[in-house]
Amino acid sequence: MKKLLHTLLLLLPVAVSAQSAKMAETMIRIWGDSLQLAGRHAHWTYDQGVVLEGFTGLWKNTGDGKYFRFIQKGLDHYIEKDGSIRTYKSEDYNIDNIKNGRSLLMLYKVTNEEKYKLAADKLKAQLDKQPRTKEGGFWHKKRYPYQMWLDGLYMAEPFYAEYAAMHHDEAAFKDITRQFVLMEQHSRDDKTGLLYHGYDESRAQRWSDKNTGRSPNFWGRAMGWYGMALVDALEYYPAAHPGRDSLLKILNRMAVAVKKYQDPSSGCWYQVLDKASAKGNYLEASATCMFVYTLAKGVRLGYLPATYNTVAAKGYEGIMKRFIRTAPEGGVNLEGTVSVAGLGGDPYRDGSYAYYLSEKVVTNDPKGVGAYMMAANEMEQAAIPKTGKNITVTIDNFFNNEFRKGITGQQESWHYVWNENDNGGFSLWGHIFHNRGAVTTTLTEAPTAASLAKSNILIMVDPDTEKETVKPNYMTEAHATAIANWVKQGGVLVVLQNDAGNSEIKTFNTLTDKFGIHFKEDSRNHVEGKQWEQGALFIPAGNSVFANTKKIYIKEISTLELKQPAKALYTDKGDVIMATAKVGKGAVFAVGDPWFYNEYLDGRRLPESFENYQAATDLTEWLFKQASHK
Repeated sequence: MKKLLHTLLLLLPVAVSAQSAKMAETMIRIWGDSLQLAGRHAHWTYDQGVVLEGFTGLWKNTGDGKYFRFIQKGLDHYIEKDGSIRTYKSEDYNIDNIKNGRSLLMLYKVTNEEKYKLAADKLKAQLDKQPRTKEGGFWHKKRYPYQMWLDGLYMAEPFYAEYAAMHHDEAAFKDITRQFVLMEQHSRDDKTGLLYHGYDESRAQRWSDKNTGRSPNFWGRAMGWYGMALVDALEYYPAAHPGRDSLLKILNRMAVAVKKYQDPSSGCWYQVLDKASAKGNYLEASATCMFVYTLAKGVRLGYLPATYNTVAAKGYEGIMKRFIRTAPEGGVNLEGTVSVAGLGGDPYRDGSYAYYLSEKVVTNDPKGVGAYMMAANEMEQAAIPKTGKNITVTIDNFFNNEFRKGITGQQESWHYVWNENDNGGFSLWGHIFHNRGAVTTTLTEAPTAASLAKSNILIMVDPDTEKETVKPNYMTEAHATAIANWVKQGGVLVVLQNDAGNSEIKTFNTLTDKFGIHFKEDSRNHVEGKQWEQGALFIPAGNSVFANTKKIYIKEISTLELKQPAKALYTDKGDVIMATAKVGKGAVFAVGDPWFYNEYLDGRRLPESFENYQAATDLTEWLFKQASHK
């Protein structure tokens, strides 16, 4: 099995990226702007949100703006300026309708457009009033009283957790934890470790066991929803919250059962999980994709042991062989997804084995497509060589130390920080670092030997002026000496300055002069409006840092004067734009622009001809090579 994982991962960097993008190509072609299949009335539905999760991951992994635009266009079909959501009815108390809230939060974080926040607030308001069981579990829908379904955990809890994290509402995580714990308590089978599809507290439903309230079978996709809910919600839990440990234990118990019921031949999972040999049962695509996603992401984020990578890799290989087919019109198709499965209703769904086999199996069902794209995105990330393993990348938040009013009115650090998703943040560059195994941290105090000791790479961006911060922290000789000594001992320094008038340069040169790099306090590459080519620079072949990049965009640059040991890395029209320096065991990279902030990595503004995302990837790999000396 280890050989299988190694072989598959060697193939994945090309194969997965191509397949995930091909699936996106199919969706863009057949769904249009409303994300509804042709001939069906467009309405607010969780199916859309599942697909958009797949597009979000693909966008972050590639920096290709067309994927972001697809997400935004699809949701803009429903969202009014005041946050009203077309076709959505809060009074239905349908927990499925909460799902798309995660895409709304993503759009708000990236664009700062108020309508997305207002719409998300409306979904949170539904949760606040959602009917509950006597123990406090959310009803699946108003018309399904006293029922909790595995599906509902995915529809609500990741959004609830992300919303709570944004609003610093730590008390909410106790409620989120309760939802997961109640669902497992009432649906987990001790013998198999599998989870029954639903639970009826009232025992009024014909499908519910009169003693336990459980539905009678283990539906694959239902457990898939639950697994994805766990790994997605866990991302937002405060590190010390006691509920986090509860969810980790639930996830690990679930992973044991998922591994146990993986088909040993195909690597896939069955529609009804524990009846592999029963007549009519079949391997089902969406459940398989969801389990691959859950296990791969669980390993990546440290929630599950690395041994589950092997299970995920075998499952992904099964998906590619059994369910993915080339589409004649371009792109690929996903076969083998059951269109729907539920409990109760009219006509009545009794949860029997025969019922689960009676629903149609279709091609390109959105639930399957979204899960497939999420699984493919995770496997692509798993396949990227972990060149940054054991490397800590620190961003300076002492010399660049700006604040703004946050979503709840409190002051928050912003502008060139890791956790900022809008134009001025470094969240996408952080994503590139994380995909390669590095850890990112922030230095909020003055640089000293002690405060720098655990960092391998230090990124210093746009030192503050008085118009940005009331009392800026200026570079001093003592600060500069501490950083220079750290570089000599093997540290790697990245200086992303700014042009004159937008950054403090004069005293900051106290530091960079130690490496033979002096910022000239000038400004070139001015860009008028959307005249993007005014900011275009072309990297010649054979560049020692940007080996895979040809065309980049940088505007308003402070150029450089160099002395030994600095060397010009890139010059244009007689100006030194970028430089490097080898100093002792360490290295320095410098350019006179913040450059790799989200606005110029995410593909939303720049034409496709610019390769800033690739340039960020190239620089990341170069930095890792230099950091290997520390």
